[in-house]
Formats: sequence, C-alpha cells, structure tokens
Amino acid sequence: MTTNSLLNRITYNAKQCGGIPCIRGMRIRVSDILDMLAKNVSSGEILEDFPDMEAEDIQACLLFAS
Repeated sequence: MTTNSLLNRITYNAKQCGGIPCIRGMRIRVSDILDMLAKNVSSGEILEDFPDMEAEDIQACLLFAS
C-alpha cells in the first residue's frame, strides 16, 4: 500500500471521539492502538481484540505517528 492509501485509513470526525483520529470511521482511536503497541501488545493480539481492524490499519497508525 502507498503512504497516502494508508493515511486515508485515519479519519477525523468532530462528532466522534471528540475529533480524535480514529481508524476508518470506527471508534477505535489511533492513540489507543499506539499505546497498546508501546506496551508490547503484538499486532496479532490487537487484531484478535478488534476483529474489524486489518493489519494495514496498524501500519497506518504507525505511519501517522511518525
């Protein structure tokens, strides 16, 4: 995937989660995913906990953070 297509997975909506960046319009905040990764939660575990997420969503969070 290209950088732009990954970053397009990050959405902002003032009426959802207070405008905090989320993944593909879901109420899964980028900051929550980054926090889990920082606490050594594996990508596989995150995907198990959030079945609507895709591996590319995690990549998008990391790219967004960088």
